[in-house]
Amino acid sequence: MRPSFGVARPMKGSDSAAPMTPAGGAVPLPVNDGAAAGGYDSGDPKSDALARLADRANQVVESHHHAEGFEASVHKIKEQVLPHLLERVDPEAAATLTKEELSEEFRPIIMEVLAELKVTLNRREQFALEKVLIDELLGFGPLEELLNDPDITDIMVNGPDQTYIEKKGKLTLAPIRFRDESHLFQIAQRIVNQVGRRVDQTTPLADARLKDGSRVNVIVPPLSLRGTAISIRKFSEKPITLDMLMGFGAMSDKMCTALKIAGASRMNIVISGGTGSGKTTMLNALSKMIDPGERVLTIEDAAELRLQQPHWLPLETRPPNLEGQGAITIGDLVKNALRMRPDRIILGEIRGSECFDLLAAMNTGHDGSMCTLHANSPRECLGRMENMILMGDIKIPKEAISRQIAESVDLIVQVKRLRDGSRRTTNITEVIGMEGDVIVTQELFKFEYLDESDDGKIIGEFRPAGLRPYTLEKARQFGFDQAYLEACL
Repeated sequence: MRPSFGVARPMKGSDSAAPMTPAGGAVPLPVNDGAAAGGYDSGDPKSDALARLADRANQVVESHHHAEGFEASVHKIKEQVLPHLLERVDPEAAATLTKEELSEEFRPIIMEVLAELKVTLNRREQFALEKVLIDELLGFGPLEELLNDPDITDIMVNGPDQTYIEKKGKLTLAPIRFRDESHLFQIAQRIVNQVGRRVDQTTPLADARLKDGSRVNVIVPPLSLRGTAISIRKFSEKPITLDMLMGFGAMSDKMCTALKIAGASRMNIVISGGTGSGKTTMLNALSKMIDPGERVLTIEDAAELRLQQPHWLPLETRPPNLEGQGAITIGDLVKNALRMRPDRIILGEIRGSECFDLLAAMNTGHDGSMCTLHANSPRECLGRMENMILMGDIKIPKEAISRQIAESVDLIVQVKRLRDGSRRTTNITEVIGMEGDVIVTQELFKFEYLDESDDGKIIGEFRPAGLRPYTLEKARQFGFDQAYLEACL
């Protein structure tokens, strides 16, 4: 059976190339009835691929959700009731109450308004209306039900009429709509105001966070042409550990052991990967291995890390004010953090010249520091670090920068979101040192792609390189050398 639209299948270029199972046996090709009907030979892998391309080209995708039935009727009644309700309620006084207290206060007022409007509701409709109205006045309106769904990992609002969500790595259209652009803009302002930031036409970009630590990005017109756009990256309330990631299939048992030892042995680790690949999740999981007696400082643009340590102090940058002054950057916070007696400094993400400040910290007695950055491979990660330092005004030759990176960084952990939606740790690479003007690395583990199942799931295996790790000496200082060596071989 062909997978649903959105799951890409590998295209077999030649007629003789048959997909192989991990054991080496040939898999029967999927029979494509649509392809045969369209004139393609369904037994031919090349024709099968072309048939799927034709299906993709002719696919009609629904881009707007239309409310139906119960949901539509509650929405319609809400539109009628809300203006009358706002006349009877003081919003400032309502904001001081909890949702439960507000429900109690609202119930008689809602009934009064419904009686005036001559609208009769059953018990279920009353509860639904009550919830929608309270979300509207105190919460984030239609976003509330998405934020309360633990299976949703990402929420992407593209203007008032279109909202997408991500569940289990797949994007789908959400069953919500906003009243209009001003309604959506009001909710965006409510989100960013909670963390003392602002969004309007003069500052049309804003990063914020919700109370549960979820990361929010808001972009408003004139930069966003479809209206206000809100992107929310939700984080699990339950702390994720390396063992849990291994259970999800993100890494092998040996990789899990090696990363635990790397975290406990105060190795300097850079987590590299694309957007939504699981870098922050990996950093949170690695933080579990930090000794509870160590003082840890985290530095981020929007505080989203949830470290599992008792002695942890989160720091957050500050954007400039309306006059363009008063901005506090990541680089400023790193310099200040060095005066706060940290054992480890953890950067949520490095994007610019603050990379040099972090390397300086790693080289000055803050072993075990960690950070994340955007890159597609460990080699590209090193190149990006060099480029980020050169982006600053630091007058240092490129060779000296490379040497600083080689001396500071111990491990690069590469994470990837594969096309079936799964997130895997694809490489664990050691930085050994310099050879001429090139940084030398050694791969300890690698994820090898093997095949794809009929339902579009990627099949592969995590392979250790079987090499003696260069960072074994650091592990020996903490008594983990034997376990580390066995995990890597």
